[in-house]
Amino acid sequence: MAHAPQIKIAATYMRGGTSKGVFFKLEDLPQAAQVPGEVRDNILLRVIGSPDPYGKHTDGMGGATSSTSKTVILAKSDQPDHDVDYLFGQVAIDRAFVDWSGNCGNLTSAVGSFAVASGLVDPSRVPENGIAVVRIWQKNIGKTIIAHVPITNGEVQETGDFELDGVTFSSAEVQIDFVSPVDPSEDMFPTGNLIDQLEVPGVGTFEATMISSGIPTIFLRAADIGYTGTELQDAINGDDAALERFETIRAYGAVKMGLISDISEAAARQHTPKVAFVAPPAAYSSSSGKAIGEGDIDLNVRALSMGKLHHAMMGTAAVAIGTAAAIPGTLVNEAAGGGERDTVTFGHPSGTLKVGATASEVDGRWIVEKVSMGRSARILMEGFVRIPGDAF
Repeated sequence: MAHAPQIKIAATYMRGGTSKGVFFKLEDLPQAAQVPGEVRDNILLRVIGSPDPYGKHTDGMGGATSSTSKTVILAKSDQPDHDVDYLFGQVAIDRAFVDWSGNCGNLTSAVGSFAVASGLVDPSRVPENGIAVVRIWQKNIGKTIIAHVPITNGEVQETGDFELDGVTFSSAEVQIDFVSPVDPSEDMFPTGNLIDQLEVPGVGTFEATMISSGIPTIFLRAADIGYTGTELQDAINGDDAALERFETIRAYGAVKMGLISDISEAAARQHTPKVAFVAPPAAYSSSSGKAIGEGDIDLNVRALSMGKLHHAMMGTAAVAIGTAAAIPGTLVNEAAGGGERDTVTFGHPSGTLKVGATASEVDGRWIVEKVSMGRSARILMEGFVRIPGDAF
């Protein structure tokens, strides 16, 4: 029986923030995959190595976690005053599914660097030495993101002394600005409330802050669901009953936020919304053994992504945290001690993260102008990925 030979596709393997993924230029994909659809999804699934019933991604580029089963497609932007279009695909591990419903904030920090290095940014906008301001159009959610990419001798500066908890080695800092993550015409709080009663049959009724900033997120109090807020991954990811409860909460929260009409639809929307739980500051040891003192943080936050507790914090969830922390009356602001604030430092399983947000109340509606944070990025490998020619 004849088998189709492998084909090769130009690709770059990058770390962005605390995630990593396979980056493609749109023009380098096979012609049939340059438009959304089954062909594109099948190619990305095979590149990552999904679906994998063994949960290892041994036969692909994925890392068998939500943080490492990611793909990015970039192209020169056709949007006015933007340099690059950024499309993110979250690849499921155990089934043939690519979720295009949201952004990856961590990989966002690699988009500007890749765009400059790949010639997607007009050379006139890249200084010989200094900062290249890369204007990104995030196609999944239709938002503008600005990446401040350090440049040395005309090339992206990737090495440096910036340390990011959740990343082993230091590198150069890339500041990311999420501009108007919630359009003034949109509802930041889909229900119209800063705090809702979320009724979850078979689980309980909880106070929740449900916000759409960065990524739709459901915030709960850690104490209300039996946690302290200082948990690490093993405390939750090894508990199948807990994971099932979180997924049930997520499904009912998605309905209340208007993202789906029935809980049965949640399985086809794994990437959004996220579920996170918050608690006042308390000391703990991070997953690397680093001591986090109560005075080092304003609050603790733990978040789940693709059905598991995240090893650090999703960048888009950090946008939601920063936004909610800046708005008095939310559960996040409450956990941080209440009052007005424009920055917040929160503890996560790998350490801490500081995020700034500029928010204001206009005619009874909360508006967020910008959310900023420091991240980093690095090319790990570049060349070609290969997949069987009959994989799509």
